[in-house]
Amino acid sequence: MHPGRTTGKGPSTHTQIDQQPPRLLIVHIALPSWGDICANLCEALQNFFSLACSLMGPSRMSLFSLYMVQDQHECILPFVQVKGNFPRLQTCISELRMLQREGCFRSQGASLRLAVEDGLQQFKQYSTHVTTRAALTYTSLEITILTSQPGKEVVKQLEEGLKDTDLARVRRLQVVEVTKGILEHVDSVSPVEDPSNDESSILGTDIDLQTIDNDIVSMEIFFKAWLHNGGTDQEQIHLLLSSQCFSNTSRPRDNPMCLKCDLQERLLSPSLLPGTADGSLRMDDPKGDFITLYQMASQSSTSHYELQVIKALKSSGLCESLTYGLPFILRPTSCWQLDWDELETNQQHFHALCHSLLKREWLLLAKGEPLGPGHSQRIPASTFYVIMPSRSLTLLVKAVATRELMLPSTFPLLPEDPRDDSLKNVESMLDSLELEPTYNPLQVQSHLYSHLSNIYAKPQGRLHPHWESRAPRKHPCKTGQLQTNRARATVAPLPITPVPGRASKMPAVSKSSSDAFFLPSEWEEDPSGP
Repeated sequence: MHPGRTTGKGPSTHTQIDQQPPRLLIVHIALPSWGDICANLCEALQNFFSLACSLMGPSRMSLFSLYMVQDQHECILPFVQVKGNFPRLQTCISELRMLQREGCFRSQGASLRLAVEDGLQQFKQYSTHVTTRAALTYTSLEITILTSQPGKEVVKQLEEGLKDTDLARVRRLQVVEVTKGILEHVDSVSPVEDPSNDESSILGTDIDLQTIDNDIVSMEIFFKAWLHNGGTDQEQIHLLLSSQCFSNTSRPRDNPMCLKCDLQERLLSPSLLPGTADGSLRMDDPKGDFITLYQMASQSSTSHYELQVIKALKSSGLCESLTYGLPFILRPTSCWQLDWDELETNQQHFHALCHSLLKREWLLLAKGEPLGPGHSQRIPASTFYVIMPSRSLTLLVKAVATRELMLPSTFPLLPEDPRDDSLKNVESMLDSLELEPTYNPLQVQSHLYSHLSNIYAKPQGRLHPHWESRAPRKHPCKTGQLQTNRARATVAPLPITPVPGRASKMPAVSKSSSDAFFLPSEWEEDPSGP
């Protein structure tokens, strides 16, 4: 396996930057802890997919499959395309909600291994079908196992069970332990602090171990990391600095220091979402109001995008009204093609730059690559950015206005002494407000999830007639008698996997939702449905 490695080579394209590899989520269910996790997990999954399925522009997630492991493994959702498929995903999340929460069952030690092998086999055969029609962007799979069991025990179980399994098509295998209360494991990272920071321990056969809290916000942020660009084939940004940025060097100005960086979005643009306040008027333009650094980096004529630092600014000397667009994060690259010495040197220089800027209270003004190719009689336009340091090992990048974009504005200076009666009234009103030391966006809800869910939810008339009234599914008494109502993949299961004799299947959601599948003809409906 190659953690963090993608299969694409050469210059990055917009699709390669935005799209994540196919993902298989295996929910490892253990009683009685499943009763504590179920509601939070299902709510987090529904919130995440309402967002991921709604984003306009190139798809950020390609394929997704969902398995559950109880006393035996079961495929709840075969591989489907995520974008535009929210009704199908919502149905599968409802299946999870109805799983048994109380009682006991005999745990089968091989079930988890069989789920991994079966999911991998499904992906291989799916890829075979797809290659007859169109090339897959990714030919490797990321597998995440979500469990309430001790993570290290699950890792050991997988290491032993998969030691003879061919994992060449597995890009990453990750075990995520859901815990109660505050995280206490030193080898885990809180997703609230940094969901993309890969500080989880790498154990044995390249199995990542991470721990997250059992709450909706922590789970949401863990899943949202799937929307980030995780490719490490090529650094995305080259930040070029002159010798004046480092007082203890004698590097000549015509030979700038080059910091190789990866680019990460700080937040999603509302213009990518339908029906939102900022995006409702720009439904036809997935790029939003401005060309962003993220898109320019993906469309660069070279394999990376260059930012040339041209001068320093005092932190107090920038008016916030002059910045526009969404901010982006720069961090030291983790490109696997660089040798370890170069990676280490690059990170140390990046660290030194952050430290020096904070100490001096400076910002950097940088010039980006031209927006288009230059000609002998035509000078291409450029974009300028301000680069701001932070207390973490990151730099914040924001586009800044230039002369051509400025509109005339005249503002009167603020009088020094307002009238006493007005000042008294206003201060009394301000004193009544609750004062927070910082703004925490995780505590502010705009009801966007429910808004998007309502847009893409299945019409009530097409729901399974007994869906809402069905009692929680009881565990079958005999092996192979799963009482489920789901679509069936035509891909054959592994020979070692018992094929359950299913009494009924999930009827088609609707023709419109089935048309949204990546390969509609690859999924069949069972005529024995209601």
